[in-house]
This record gives sequence, structure tokens and C-alpha cells, in this order.
Amino acid sequence: MTQPVPPGTGLTGFVTREAADASADPTEAERRQLDKAVELLAGRKLALLTGAGLSTDSGIPDYRGPDAPPRNPMTYQQFVGDPVLRQRYWARNHVGWHHLRHAVPNAGHEAVVHLEERGLLTGVITQNVDRLHSDAGSIRVIDLHGRFDRVLCLSCGAVYTREGIARLLERLNPGYLERVAADGDIAPDADAEITDTEGFTVADCPVCDGMLKPDFVYFGENVPKERVRLSYAAVDDAGALLVAGSSLTVMSGLRFVRHAAKEGKPVVIINRGQTRGDALADLKIDMGVGTALQYLARTLPDPAPQYGQHPGRHAD
Repeated sequence: MTQPVPPGTGLTGFVTREAADASADPTEAERRQLDKAVELLAGRKLALLTGAGLSTDSGIPDYRGPDAPPRNPMTYQQFVGDPVLRQRYWARNHVGWHHLRHAVPNAGHEAVVHLEERGLLTGVITQNVDRLHSDAGSIRVIDLHGRFDRVLCLSCGAVYTREGIARLLERLNPGYLERVAADGDIAPDADAEITDTEGFTVADCPVCDGMLKPDFVYFGENVPKERVRLSYAAVDDAGALLVAGSSLTVMSGLRFVRHAAKEGKPVVIINRGQTRGDALADLKIDMGVGTALQYLARTLPDPAPQYGQHPGRHAD
């Protein structure tokens, strides 16, 4: 019998294995599908929406992929309302962060940079918090769900680096990382599987002693309106929407697919397994995201010179 996952133990990605090399050579069947994508997208600027499937080749587990175990991620209400769950969260996060911080961009992220440098992208809307698009060199990145490398104070609004908070947690919990490393692993659900959390001391805001929270958008929390506005503007400025590595399970990403489809813009989805947006897509390709993006970066022609920009119209 499968044991239920306790509440509040899921995040969106920590490194749990060695990074993989994404093959730049699709199979013949995959190439035929990708050539259909090239036909649909050629001559258009693209808005790109990326999800966890893009970061798997960097050693970060997919959050909802075909092989991913069931998730029960922490909600915002649990984090702010339950001191025990918040303590366990920070203890596990403290261990897991030391793995995620070592992730580096993969060939798929590099392909996105190449697409942007060629003027093919109006923006990169990412549901990932791993900051790998920016590390790879992408410029117009909208971190829809936040970034793992920042921590916020919910009382005074102060912003801290995650590295600085890690050092503070180490001072508050001397020897903790070494002690739990012996009996804990980083689990595929992107959280540190450890049992020794009761004695962990949670850090408060150094400015006002308020509650600290990683700069993620938790379940039950709204995406900041400015990020939503910029995302809609990227879709409105584009001639098509390309989705890479997202199951589109949550509305925060699916709404952009619905918006593009409503505007009559081609939607191409590349993802392993089904997505919630498949019925809206002009083309769905089931394959590795890194391989697909490398092929498109090599094959798509430059955008048509006469292609016009249209200002974003949508208000959240």
C-alpha cells in the first residue's frame, strides 16, 4: 500500500542526480514532428513558456512528469499558519538547497538563449524557480513563480539572498547539515527526506524579527500581478506560443495557452506525457524538451522583417 505524502514536503525542484546530456539529434519520427512545428512557427516571433521538464537534464526532478511520484506540496496557508510544518519545511529546505544551488544550465537552456539572441522570442515565461534561464544568459525572463535564490520577510518586505539565509541557518543550527547527511537523501519529490527536524531553529528576519519565506509562489498564493501582466504582454507581442516542459496542470501557466488560442495564435506544446492544454494546441510533441529546443534553435528561420509588434492588451 502506498503511504500518503505528508503535507508541506514538496517543492519545485532540487538536484537529486547527476546532470544528463540532452541529445541534439532527434529520432526520425521526432524530426518529422519538429518539422511540423517549424512550419507552424516560421516567420513568427514566439512567446516561450517553460516548466520543470526543461530542467531535468540539469539534475532537477520533474515535478509532474510521467515518472514523478504523487506530490502534496506545502500551501501558503500551511506555511504561515502552522509553526511545526514551517519548521520542518525550513529544515528540509536547508538541506535540499545545498543540492539545488549546484545545478547548472543544460543544452535546452542554451538553445533558448540562442533563440533570444536571434530575435525570435518576445519573452521567456518560466514556471521554474531554479534561475537557470538567467544563469544561461537569457535576458527577457519572467520568473512567474519566483526564484529559489531569494528570501522575503512577510512583515517588513526585506529581501535577502538565499545564500545569506543559509549562512544564518548554519549559525543557528551548527553541525545540522553534517548530522542529517548520514541518514537522509534528497528525494525525487524535490525535498530533503530527513526525519530529524524537531530541534531545527528557524531564522527570523534580521531587520524586524518577522517571518521569512522563500520567494516562491506557494499553492493558495496568487502570482504577483506585474508578472502576470508582463507574461500576457509577451504573448500579445508574439505571433505564436511555444510551451516547453510544462504539464500546464496549474492555471498560472494554462491561462496563457488559453489566451493565445483565443487570439487565434498557433500553440505548440513540447512535453513528455499529456498536458492540460493539449486540446488547445495546434501541435503537441511528446519528446525530450532539450533535444527539441536545440533542433528548433538550429532550424527555425529568422523572424520576418515585416513582423509587427503589438502592445500587450490584457489586464489580469
